[in-house]
Amino acid sequence: MSSTPETSRIKKNYVRIIKLAFPIILANASVPLLGLADTAAIGQTGAAVDLGAIALASLIFNFVYWGFGFLRMSTTGFISQAAGANDVNEMHALLFRAVLSGAIIGLLLIIFQQPIGETAISLLQASDEIKSLVKSYFYIRIWGAPATLVTFTLLGTFIGMGWSKHLLFVQLLLNGLNILLNVLFVVGYDLGVRGIALGTVIAEWFILFFAAYLLVKKMQLGNFVRRLQQLHSRVFNKEKLVALFKVNGDIMIRTLALLSGFAWFANQGAVFGDEILAANHVLLQFVSLSAFFLDGYAHVAEMLTGKAYGAKDKPYFIEQVKHSTVLAGITAIILAASVYILSDILIPLLTRDTQVQTVAAAHSLYAAIYIALSFAAFQLDGIFIGVTKSVEMRNATLMALFIFIGTALLLTTSYGNVGLWISFIVYVIARAIMLGIYYPKILRGMTNTVLHKDYHIS
Repeated sequence: MSSTPETSRIKKNYVRIIKLAFPIILANASVPLLGLADTAAIGQTGAAVDLGAIALASLIFNFVYWGFGFLRMSTTGFISQAAGANDVNEMHALLFRAVLSGAIIGLLLIIFQQPIGETAISLLQASDEIKSLVKSYFYIRIWGAPATLVTFTLLGTFIGMGWSKHLLFVQLLLNGLNILLNVLFVVGYDLGVRGIALGTVIAEWFILFFAAYLLVKKMQLGNFVRRLQQLHSRVFNKEKLVALFKVNGDIMIRTLALLSGFAWFANQGAVFGDEILAANHVLLQFVSLSAFFLDGYAHVAEMLTGKAYGAKDKPYFIEQVKHSTVLAGITAIILAASVYILSDILIPLLTRDTQVQTVAAAHSLYAAIYIALSFAAFQLDGIFIGVTKSVEMRNATLMALFIFIGTALLLTTSYGNVGLWISFIVYVIARAIMLGIYYPKILRGMTNTVLHKDYHIS
């Protein structure tokens, strides 16, 4: 029985979504390799204090940079919508607007590095020796802030335009160069923690210029200085700037609320004892690993739904939501089943402590359930980023956080860590439900015209 043209088109769309998601999954998966390489380099030449300093210093920058993750997300949403509307001038203006925002924030971090650094380091529960090393790392690494934050906007543009292969190339080059430089400075020149920071800063600035070169060429900006002059009034349009700041502010609150949920989960685990804290941490590594895969489909949802929304093409929008979500759901179930079935093999790879292994194994089912159900929240996050409905994202995440904490306070008193994991599962379900409530509002903003365009994805 031969397939109909409609069936063939649907199959091609599934294949295209997979092709778009796969490079993003690989790019995400390359990130932990950098941490492993840094740990290995320091582990070969330094002492325990050096390893501790790297862990805490990286934590500071992860928190600071993650807080400005809205630069990537809002850029993706706005760019994809402009691409869907086939508005080249707005695409270029958005890129300039985002780059300038990232550069200004990065420069402010450098200007205020003293109070930021001193405050962050004072909050660390560590020895004076480790704090001294963290300080050395911080005051070198901070000089890469403008490069990192501007690169966020460039990566957001790659995703928004559907250029996931370019995203992969940039990410692999960044991490690969970072690893080589860190090994050179730490193992070759014995610079220790300072070598890790220096290698990272050099890699960040190199990648900024490389990614900018790719985008200038890919987006046909030509002489970008002249192009900026041509679009000056559009780039600095007051309404557009206010809209950008509002969206970025909402996404920042949403991100901090999301981080707070995970931090609260970790802290509550610590209340139950060291073994449970360690076991939960092990299981969260599997949750994080699954996020690499599910994020790939969420990023594809961002770019495809954003472009459909910009074109006001409801049928295409619904189709992309459906197909990317089906693939994300299948992937989540496979990942969850793998974690549960292979838990006796996987857990010992992350810890030798038999007590921690026992506790982790006893709770692996809950981690698997979390992974299986989490795809809905990932997908809806991607959709709402694509259409830049930031207020709804903010409100939904805050409501889900309150539900999580309330449920946990209720269940942990009777069921301990099992109650905590059940509450964590409720948390990810609540995130999806809260966003789902707002979903019909998105559809009402589009027409019923059937266009089925590719919206310049290549």
